[in-house]
Amino acid sequence: MSEVKVYRVIGKITKPNFKTIFRKEIRALKPEHAIEEIYKILGSKHRVKRFHIKISSIEEMRKEE
Repeated sequence: MSEVKVYRVIGKITKPNFKTIFRKEIRALKPEHAIEEIYKILGSKHRVKRFHIKISSIEEMRKEE
């Protein structure tokens, strides 16, 4: 069974009337799933289309033991 990991996704939103940088921590199995979750959350919350979201980096957060 796969382990759920925490990913930090950093990027920016560039709409004609709205520009901002975001940094979100997402729980997902793979980085691709985390990116899809970012598209879903930002699209719902800010009414942003996928082509307005530019993801600059995605990194796995190490859990502290």
